Order: sequence, then structure tokens, then C-alpha cells
Amino acid sequence: CSTDSPNQRWAQSCCPRNIPEKLKEAFRGKYGQMPLFFACAPGRVNLIGEHIDYCGYAVLPMAIEQNILAAVSVSDSKTIQLANTEPKYKDFTVSVDGISIDRENPQWHYYFLCGVRGIQEHLRLSSLAGMCCMVDGTIPASSGLSSSSALVCCAGLVTMEANQKPLSKVTLAETCAKCERYIGTEGGGMDQSISFLAEEGTAKLIEFNPLRATDVRLPDGAVFVIANCCVEMNKAASSHFNMRVVECRIATKMLAKARGLDWSHLLKLGDLQKELQVSLEQMLELVEEVLHPEPYSRDEICKTLGISTEQLCENILSANTQHATDFKLYQRARHVYGEAARVLQFKAVCDSSPANAVAQLGDLMNRSHASCRDLYECSCPELDQLVDICLQAGAVGSRLTGAGWGGCTVSMVPGERLDSFLQTVREHYYVPDAHRSALEKQSLFVTRPGGGAAIFIEE
Repeated sequence: CSTDSPNQRWAQSCCPRNIPEKLKEAFRGKYGQMPLFFACAPGRVNLIGEHIDYCGYAVLPMAIEQNILAAVSVSDSKTIQLANTEPKYKDFTVSVDGISIDRENPQWHYYFLCGVRGIQEHLRLSSLAGMCCMVDGTIPASSGLSSSSALVCCAGLVTMEANQKPLSKVTLAETCAKCERYIGTEGGGMDQSISFLAEEGTAKLIEFNPLRATDVRLPDGAVFVIANCCVEMNKAASSHFNMRVVECRIATKMLAKARGLDWSHLLKLGDLQKELQVSLEQMLELVEEVLHPEPYSRDEICKTLGISTEQLCENILSANTQHATDFKLYQRARHVYGEAARVLQFKAVCDSSPANAVAQLGDLMNRSHASCRDLYECSCPELDQLVDICLQAGAVGSRLTGAGWGGCTVSMVPGERLDSFLQTVREHYYVPDAHRSALEKQSLFVTRPGGGAAIFIEE
């Protein structure tokens, strides 16, 4: 690919070696012209650090080869025309002056429009260039590999380029992280950050406030294998994800109240730790001391914080968690502080590279999955079964990756065991089930750290 675009000179991108012919032909067939430029944004696999980015803690993902790819032309039509190479995703056209996003109906085009609107608002553009876009993708939908966030990032990049307004990678990542909330997902920014900041050959420690990315060299001698459990979960279409965000928010306020702090402005468990200036281990001790394992009722929360039910609903709960009556604060806080510690331990092992690094990292991954399953309750029977099969097949560590409740596992497998591992997982998880067997080719694959999002022009 070329870096002819005046706005981008980004090396090590996720650009495919050759633009898929089906994308070019689909664009020409739909719009009767050739595209002006292409944009790509990769998916990601999170190696460790689940559900803690929105609590303010560092995570450790890497970009994968699978990506979202868009072909684009710019016009004076004052409309944005969206089409997809996958027929089940219907065409959509909207006026540049009439962009609205229906969070009750999270269709693919609304994710794209999140990116458009986010860039428009960040740049304070009174109007936008008209665009014709054809979108293609190789990230399995609702798989925990960040297909929706990659689509938002790709759309943000397209909007920036079409309107000739250069932005840095960090600004793009921060803007796209915020704008996914238009569709109702209260995420923390990991997916968008790794999509823009990724580099080939290295995982990244992503830290927030301010956003920064540090190379993490993964140990030689092991590979990472992604396996899809073939259960789909759309974050925006259910309340599971936002319920965990809310439980962490309430836990933050209850812990702050117990320590005599002004809890009203504190929203994240990470911010509470900074305020108290104590270690993660001490935060875990505080959780044990203050919170009880039994679920909290609305009444108990309101009584402890000295607020009304109306204030709880209006100021703390999100739009799609207004129905919630029970909150597992102890379990969620324990997971977050424990997982934040595991991320730092994972990076420390990678940096020091001891002789038993692979075994140590595998153990951290296994403990992460147990915490996601038992404390955060974001696994599902199929994920747990797949993790067990992966460990029996020779993985030293295996865990769910992404939001959970379906989607993928990531397993760390010694190189010499890879062939037998893949064969065993096929035979024990995919072959016995007709639905899984049909999806197996795109559901089980080795992955390596890939490059980040980019604009490019085909030579």
C-alpha cells in the first residue's frame, strides 16, 4: 500500500498487501466509480486486563491481522452513503446535516456514524463532506475481537481524511473511544487505543489519563491462538456490559464514603486508588474490609450514600440499567483490583524474561479467566468449556478475551505443541457440533501482533 495521503505517513499499519478485489468491484458496482482512498482499522485481542480500562487501569492487548476495511470517495452530495460487501448488512444513506444514532437499534451503520459524528464534533465542523463508502471486514462479528470498535475507528479515520483535517493517532483514539458512547456502550478506550497505536511485532501496555502505549515484547517459544466459542454477544444490545460499569461506579462511591472522601465526583476504582495513594494490594484489603459478598439492594446503596432512589437512577445508573435491583459490588471490585495487578505482573515477566516466563504468563492468564468467570461473571458455559479444552490440549494459559458472555478465548501455546493443540481443539470443540464445525475455519487461528489503523491509496 501507499502512504500518498497528505494526512497520514503511518508506518507498520494494518494495510493489506493487496486490496481485496471484491471490495473494489463492490464499490464500482455500487457507485459507478473507483474509490479515492481506503482506510483500515484492525481488531484486537486482549492478552490480559479484562473490564478494567473503564475503571482507569492499564490493559495489555495487541492488534490482530483481521480488520475493517473501507473504500471511499468524496463528493458534494451532502449525503453519506454506506454499503457493505456482506449482504446481510443493509445499505444506509443519511444527510450530512441529519446524522442521528439510534441506541435502541444497534445496527452496523450506526457504529459507523458514531465515528463520523465523533470526529465532526471534535473538529467542530459545521458541515461535512459527502461520502460514498463500501465497507468490508474480516473480524467475526460479536466475537470479542473488537469488530464494532474497529468499525468506529475506521469511520473516524475516513471522516478525518474526507474532510482534510489531520489528527494525531492519540487524538483519534481518544475521540473514537468517547464517541462509541453515542450507541450506549460505556467502554474505557482499550479497543480504540490499540487500533490506532498498534505496531507490528509487539503487544502494548495501554495506559490512560494521559493515553500512552508502551511496547511489550512477548516471549519466544510460545504463540497465541484465538478460538471463537461461536456464541455472539453484542455489547450495545444488552445491559450486561453497562451493568458492570455501573457496579464498579457504585463500588467506587461506597469505598470512598467508607474512607471519608467526597465520593460524589469519584467514578472509577482507579481514581479512588489515586486519591487514597495506596497500593493495589491495599485496595484489595479495603474491599475485604468495607464491602460484603452479598448483593447490595438499591435501598442499602441509597441509605449508605445518603441519596434518594431518584438520585441513584439519575446520577449513577445508565440508561439501560434503570431496571437493576441487585448489585455485586464486592465481587466486581475484587476482580478489578486483582486484574489490574495481574496486568502489571504480566508486563514485568515479559520485561525481565525469566527462564520460566511462558509458565508464569500462562498462570496469570488462567487466574484472569477464573476471576472473569467467578467474580465478574462475564463468561458463559461455552467459553468455560473451550478454555478447559484448550488447557487439556496443551495451552499453558487460556482465558476469555473481550467483553465476554460469548466470543473468543486466547490461549498461550508452546510452539512445539501447536499442531497437536489445534487438532485437539478442533476434534473436541468444533467437530462434534454442526454449527461450530461450519464456522471452524474462521474461528480457530494463530495470531501475531499486527499494525495499526491507516489511510492509504492503492498504487
